[in-house]
Amino acid sequence: MSEEVFQAIKDDSPLIAWIHNISLNQQKYMDSKIKDLDLGHNVRYIMYIHDNPKCSQDDLVNMFCQSKGNVAKVLKKLEDEGFIKREINPTNRRKYMLMTTDKGNELVPKYRQISKEWERKVGINNEDGEFKKRLIEIAFKANKINNKEVYYENRI
Repeated sequence: MSEEVFQAIKDDSPLIAWIHNISLNQQKYMDSKIKDLDLGHNVRYIMYIHDNPKCSQDDLVNMFCQSKGNVAKVLKKLEDEGFIKREINPTNRRKYMLMTTDKGNELVPKYRQISKEWERKVGINNEDGEFKKRLIEIAFKANKINNKEVYYENRI
């Protein structure tokens, strides 16, 4: 594909451009399968909260390198739509603990199933385990460079 342009990137583009392209295409596929929800990339918040019950808004800010305002806006939307709920943290009454609701809990396995279907269709398989591990290590280092705490270190 040497000089052929592929969605505004070429084969000599930085790796991150290709990763971003893959992410956008995966999200487009997911959106086509779960049309009625219109969650886009916000589903990642539901997934994180589901996998890390009682996490805080600050945890999401650090995990996704987003501003507190952006995260607050997304959480408000997800709460209004019934995917998550907030409870006051008994050890720090100024903070909330986040949890998924029944609606959020129903979405997670459905989303994961569709995501696995997409991975299979594009050729990602169990043999790519080392590559996935390497990408996680890169993500960890990227967050560390930005002086962010990383909450998935134990998944490496």
